[in-house]
Amino acid sequence: MDSGRREITRLLEEHAAGRGEALELLVPIVYEELRRIAASRMRRERPDHTLQPTALVNEAWIRLAAAPGAKYESRSHFFGIAARLMRQILVDHARARSREKRGGDGLRVTVDETIAAVAPEVDVLALDEALDRLEATDRTAATVVELRYFGGLGIEEAADVLGVSAATVKRDWAVARAFLRREMGAE
Repeated sequence: MDSGRREITRLLEEHAAGRGEALELLVPIVYEELRRIAASRMRRERPDHTLQPTALVNEAWIRLAAAPGAKYESRSHFFGIAARLMRQILVDHARARSREKRGGDGLRVTVDETIAAVAPEVDVLALDEALDRLEATDRTAATVVELRYFGGLGIEEAADVLGVSAATVKRDWAVARAFLRREMGAE
């Protein structure tokens, strides 16, 4: 596993240095991991969700690849950005669906234990707004939610992305859950 992480970081560095062949080697490795994350994330959506994991990962990949001059410092940095993009894609999708419903109250999603402490069913638009408010006071805690909920990462993986200990992520996770419980409970 560690050698795979180093390989992704090495290929990202080579790609940033302008070696085109690095991207060809990187795509199958990164795509498969993005697909795993997207599938994990989409399992938490309602059963009739119109966005499939492949579409989510394809859209994220298109946005990642299309970023002009993007330089990813490491595998962790890359997947952190991918988690944020998946959040944006899901929120954009929810907004579009809400508009289609003419005044619908947003798209509701059923979530697993990562957000179930807040509420058993969450409006993804309300969650996005609450995360924006959390980010204004505690950016790291908001990033932990983004990585865990939208990126499908566990405690250890989120700690790796953030470059902190698992204990720090657990503490930030507890802070974020309490904040979201308070914010989302009011809605």
